[in-house]
Parts: sequence; structure tokens; C-alpha cells
Amino acid sequence: MWQDFAQFFLDYRDFIYVIILSIFLGIEVISNVPAVLHTPLMSGANAIHGVVIIGAIIVMGHAAPDDYLSLILGFLAVILGTLNVVGGFVVTNRMLAMFKRKK
Repeated sequence: MWQDFAQFFLDYRDFIYVIILSIFLGIEVISNVPAVLHTPLMSGANAIHGVVIIGAIIVMGHAAPDDYLSLILGFLAVILGTLNVVGGFVVTNRMLAMFKRKK
């Protein structure tokens, strides 16, 4: 088992380093964002998750008709990605409504 893990680490060492560095960079960037800007930043990031929807549709399109695991995971990714995008727009809409003048 440890040999498999060590071999996996050696094979994908560069990718693992990039992931670890991106985690630290993301934590540093998010921790330095003022609280006032955190909600707009996150709602915009949720809207960007449309890329997940496109990727899931591509995976589902290339999956074999009898590959139920890929089809189910692709379907779940489309549903969850859509919920994330819609949620991002709802939060942004509510946030912008706070700045409108009341009649």
C-alpha cells in the first residue's frame, strides 16, 4: 500500500506541489479580503462555476451509454453547478438591492 502511495506521489509530484501552493495562496488571498468585499467576491466566484457545468456536460457527452457512474456523476455535477451559479446570482441580486433607494 505504501509503495502505491509513494509511486503515485512520485508520478504526480508536480501536480501535488501546484495544488498545495494554490491552497496556501488561496488562504492568503481570502484572509486579506475585507469583510465588506467578501460577499461580492464569493457570489462572483459562484457565478464562475459555469465552467463546472460545461465540463460536466462534456463528460456526459463522451461517456459510454452503459457507463452509469460517469453519467450519474456528470448529472450531479450539472445539478450542483447550476445551483451554485443560480445561488451566486441570487446573492448578488440581493446585495445590489440593498443599495437601491427606497420609495
